[in-house]
Amino acid sequence: MDLRKVKKLIELVEESGIAELEVSSGDESIRIAMPRSAVAQTDVAPVPSIAATVPAVAQASPSRSVIAPMAGVFYQAANPEAQPFVTLGQSVKAGDVLCIIESMKMMNEITAMHDGTVTEICVVNGDPVATGLPLFKLS
Repeated sequence: MDLRKVKKLIELVEESGIAELEVSSGDESIRIAMPRSAVAQTDVAPVPSIAATVPAVAQASPSRSVIAPMAGVFYQAANPEAQPFVTLGQSVKAGDVLCIIESMKMMNEITAMHDGTVTEICVVNGDPVATGLPLFKLS
């Protein structure tokens, strides 16, 4: 395989942010695998993990934010006729269900990571949310 083609393939892998590419042509084959750290440094890197986002939010204010771990639709209750899981001023314990995010037709319960009191509900019921968006603030 021509060295210029190999260099071009390497550039494409670096620019796209994919971790691995394998190309076969006749009896020639090349496999390019980028280390995880190199993939994370590209401009097209995956969305930052929630673990990386939460400390920055927690340091910015005295309250603790509950962050959306995925994109989807925010629901405050199990169904339209049900009471909301939590309300403003309500005390919650670690593990209590705060809301549901519907993502890819799956209902995902979002739970409190620590004890606290709901001081703010940052999203309106039925609104779409993005990964990393604050859902609630707990004090």
